[in-house]
Amino acid sequence: MDRVKSRVDGVTTGVRATARIVARDDGRGGTSLPVLAGEGPLALRRTRATGDEARVMLVGAMSGPLGGDHLTVEADVGGGALLHVGSAAATLALPGQAKGEARYDVRLEVAAGGELRWLPEQLISARGSELYVSSRIDLARGARLVYREEQVLGRAGEEPGRLTSRLTVRLAGRPLLDQETACGPGAPGGWDGPAVLAGHRALGQLLVVRPEFTEFPAGARMLGERAALTPLAGPAVLVTAVAPDALRLRRVLDEALAAVL
Repeated sequence: MDRVKSRVDGVTTGVRATARIVARDDGRGGTSLPVLAGEGPLALRRTRATGDEARVMLVGAMSGPLGGDHLTVEADVGGGALLHVGSAAATLALPGQAKGEARYDVRLEVAAGGELRWLPEQLISARGSELYVSSRIDLARGARLVYREEQVLGRAGEEPGRLTSRLTVRLAGRPLLDQETACGPGAPGGWDGPAVLAGHRALGQLLVVRPEFTEFPAGARMLGERAALTPLAGPAVLVTAVAPDALRLRRVLDEALAAVL
């Protein structure tokens, strides 16, 4: 599919596109999707699921995000609904004809009694790209969340682009987590040093929010040599990890998820 660009005052700008998912309890022990709509490079497909969950795949209908693009994915999970969101392939940030930084926004909301499993494939920052990722999650008290974020700096044998990522999570209207990382050319010094990535090219985190952590909190501990589990000031745990490559990062986060759940 060809990329459709807009022009402002004779200047080519990037693609603007939004994908939106709304999940609701269908009243019959399952989850319905009254809204499942994508645009441009963001295509959504419902896939086969088991039990009471709805499963959605995010499919890249064209290349992106490229320079100047602004892509947004939104998911709204109601009480009693269970939504699992994945992606068909890794997201590849590339330089584009349009000037400027690309943006990728993720906006997630989960009501009390709802559950969201956000488990997309990796985001790869290719050489020459500039991408700002903003993820904002709003959870009601009693909501459940499994959120995975994986970033790979450069393709095989390639230097990375500039990648900045901010994750903001609020629980019952109060801050649960707010952090930002920046890597690649132009990022603050030290991002590749021993106190941050120490030469690794894959970094990721796993956030799990479950009401039962209030009664049975997890203890802080190391998970192997390159990952750590940290309980948050709320019914949540955060696993952070670095690895030499995407395959080993996924293995660490999968093992961490199994241990947490």
